Amino acid sequence: MSIPAAHGLLRVVLPVPLRREFDYLCPLPLPARGCRVRVPFGSRTMVALVLDHPDHSGVERDKLKPVTGRLDEHPVLQEQELRLLDWAAQYYLHAPGEVYFQALPTLLRKGEAASYRSIDYWHRLASQETVALRAVKQRQALALLEPGPLTAGELEARGIGTAVLRALADKGLLEKREQLPATRDWRHQIAIAHQDKPRLSTEQALAVSCIAQADGFSPFLLEGITGSGKTEVYLQAMEPVLAAGRQVLVLVPEIGLTPQTIARFERRFQVPVSTLHSGMSERERLDAWLSCRDGTAAIVIGTRSALLTPFRELGLVIIDEEHDGSFKQQDGFRYHARDLALLRARQLAIPIVLGSATPSFESLHNATSGKYRLLTLSQRPGSATLAEHRLLDSKHVQLHAGLSPQLLQLMEQELAGGNQVMLFLNRRGYAPVLLCHDCGWLADCERCDAHYTWHKGQSRLHCHHCEHQRPVPPQCPHCGSRQLLGTGLGTEQVEQALAGLFPQYGIIRIDRDNTRRKGSFQQHLEGIRTGRYQILLGTQMLAKGHHFPDVTLVAMLDVDGALFASDFRATERFAQLYIQVAGRAGRASKPGRVVLQTHHPDHALLQDLANQGYRHFALGALQERRQAGLPPFSFQALFRAQATKAQYCQDFLLQLTQQLMPTLPGEVRSLGPFSAQMERKAGQYRYQLLLQAGNRRELARACRQALAIIDTLAAARRVRWSLDIDPVELW
Repeated sequence: MSIPAAHGLLRVVLPVPLRREFDYLCPLPLPARGCRVRVPFGSRTMVALVLDHPDHSGVERDKLKPVTGRLDEHPVLQEQELRLLDWAAQYYLHAPGEVYFQALPTLLRKGEAASYRSIDYWHRLASQETVALRAVKQRQALALLEPGPLTAGELEARGIGTAVLRALADKGLLEKREQLPATRDWRHQIAIAHQDKPRLSTEQALAVSCIAQADGFSPFLLEGITGSGKTEVYLQAMEPVLAAGRQVLVLVPEIGLTPQTIARFERRFQVPVSTLHSGMSERERLDAWLSCRDGTAAIVIGTRSALLTPFRELGLVIIDEEHDGSFKQQDGFRYHARDLALLRARQLAIPIVLGSATPSFESLHNATSGKYRLLTLSQRPGSATLAEHRLLDSKHVQLHAGLSPQLLQLMEQELAGGNQVMLFLNRRGYAPVLLCHDCGWLADCERCDAHYTWHKGQSRLHCHHCEHQRPVPPQCPHCGSRQLLGTGLGTEQVEQALAGLFPQYGIIRIDRDNTRRKGSFQQHLEGIRTGRYQILLGTQMLAKGHHFPDVTLVAMLDVDGALFASDFRATERFAQLYIQVAGRAGRASKPGRVVLQTHHPDHALLQDLANQGYRHFALGALQERRQAGLPPFSFQALFRAQATKAQYCQDFLLQLTQQLMPTLPGEVRSLGPFSAQMERKAGQYRYQLLLQAGNRRELARACRQALAIIDTLAAARRVRWSLDIDPVELW
């Protein structure tokens, strides 16, 4: 069709789960590719992103609607980001609108202007410098503000809450002023704190040199044992990039890891550092996003979604703990930040560093096959030594809240020497099951195929799968007995036992239950570092990336279940967790010990990890994967379906399988449909169909055929279904 002379044609994407683009009429001159417009869509008006100015449309002229407004004079996404997102939509076979809008902060998705808003900064008042303060936090706040003003969010990231700031304001020591964020040009004012730079080991110096001399796209795998100084390699590799006026993106797996990382980077480089993570407010996220785009942020530290942020001139990408599963989005647009980061680095022709003590099998395979340059850090710097590993046989041993007499004796020895002890148990609550001692009734979640976890302190039953909670019943609902007992082990129970066994020592429990309040996690970590707590008990939150120089004993409790999981990736995840937890011991000058309590001390995996280390285990496991034809030696796609009735899922996936199978090339195999390991979760039955092939193109072609079939299936309307390319876990 032809378009009226006064109008042009726009092709846009909308944040809707449809795998297509949409055409609209727009008065001339047309907004550029990457700009936002408002358009009518059904009964709503929505924000759309312009992708193209086509000459013709497949829609009849009288059915085309005009845009209702323009939101941007200049594109919010530049060509390099648009190319990345276009590739991602095609590779992950996801609705393009949802992919493109994933790269925009929430406020931009809502149609807000892509501009900074004035924010409140706290200023220290110089006239009151001599006032003596008894409150430690108030003194810390004044010290932090001495170099210059900071926002409440920046202060909170350093453990200073709003109440502390208000108290200081009431005393006339601080003042809150509204101003635009600082946008100084850091490119000509880079200062490096050389006094903070330690002397590099030979391995570290070689790694820094290799990264600094990289020309164009150069992927590196930095495999360094825990405590070997990977962060120092990152810092020194960043120097020439920043000196050239280019930005650096550092991806980290956990929000909780960012404050200590930020502090270290800010000490080294006097340049603007921005953070991007889901814990920020919508306004904070937009301002940080704009600072990346405009180039006023020199270093950007963020979690998964920070990868999709536009940069003015990105010069280096670093992915810390690249093996971590949190880099894979598990709902909506199911991308893997590590894999997209590699593509982005290739498109920009810049180096990318993947760092880990326990590299993913995919990255290790790419390094050993020559696709990545492998850099190794096998020693801890200075006087720090590798921890001694020990397996404690807990068979035929009387355990006290999961603690064996041998472990308690080791704890007493370390604590008496003025050291800290860390206990790892990846199960929160008091007990994972509440049962009736008289009739055997179990407190099961009504919405999941799972038991409630008993949280004794709150007198609540909590399903950690669907988050449903209910009070603990006063008696058994089946037989009326009051003999309700907890079975199994949780962090709350171990904490209670430790308080009785070691009353003279400070004990801190760190899990999701006692770190919900904003800033509490950082306060707990500060208490550990200052020696307030001698016994540290926690879940995975405590195991990742933290440096506690006084921890000399690390013990893992009740982990045998991970040795016999059905997922083929379970052993890889367990090995990574074991090494990461073990890495908290002996990180400074004090020697460390790692103890694992197990009923299976002769298990081959435990023996391999304790005696040979992660690399030996991983290379052996990779050979097993090769023989079995499993990733990374093949490629997978997973169709998932969930519904209120199991039959709906079964009908949908069976119909899909029956129509898809005759069209599949011989290289593509299918497995299923089969139910999830937990078939019912949050009231939804869950089933899945797995496709596997040795060739990515054949697998992608099969998935496109499957999507075309799904569009014709009436059964698809009774389920919620999704497609996960390169899944990292099954349901």
